[in-house]
Amino acid sequence: MAKGSTEKIVLLTGAGVSAESGLGTFRDEGGLWAQHRIEDVATPEGFARDPDLVHGFYNARRAQAAAAQPNAAHQTLARLQAQHPGEVVIITQNVDDLHEKAGSTGVIHMHGSLSGALCAACSHRWQAPLEMHPTDPCPRCSAPATRPDIVWFGEIPHAMQGIEAHLAEADLFVAIGTSAQVYPAANFVEAANNHSAETLEFNLEPSAMASLFGQCRFGPASQTVPAWVAELIG
Repeated sequence: MAKGSTEKIVLLTGAGVSAESGLGTFRDEGGLWAQHRIEDVATPEGFARDPDLVHGFYNARRAQAAAAQPNAAHQTLARLQAQHPGEVVIITQNVDDLHEKAGSTGVIHMHGSLSGALCAACSHRWQAPLEMHPTDPCPRCSAPATRPDIVWFGEIPHAMQGIEAHLAEADLFVAIGTSAQVYPAANFVEAANNHSAETLEFNLEPSAMASLFGQCRFGPASQTVPAWVAELIG
């Protein structure tokens, strides 16, 4: 893609971007995820079995995210969004707000956000406090059915119709720090290829879908992403 071009860029970011800000991934040894089974803290069934455990887990993640600061990858993507003459759409699998802290706007949180609360009874959404508890009443219906506004395994990600439309319009699709093992995000590169977009992967090592990308760059996102953006916008 030539410098100064007006193409639409669609970015997908995953846990590898936020890991450099101190927020762990599913596969990290140590940290919050290593202490729990995914089935216990990231599924509707796990929440039904032990809501106290699940709220405690996400309260800890929320506190971690609140203290974390964006790294050079987040900051550079915000700069790209502000300075690229075409449209830059950021879709993230992450539930933190580090893109927003860096200055990005209109970020699509396909897996929800730690900053959101959801009523399991009436589907009302509101800003989450730093700590949530199973007995917290919904502001709308008063039911004690508060849960994190997080898309758990087995649930449908947010904004899929809009995401599919963006992928169909993309001239360049870029995946950054994602393992390509969680669907439907793992299919995004195929959707972009089907619409003749250029494709680029940034990762520490090749993902499960690396062979489907036109180009791959490997190394820490805080180094590789700024170098790429410098090529695009100087």
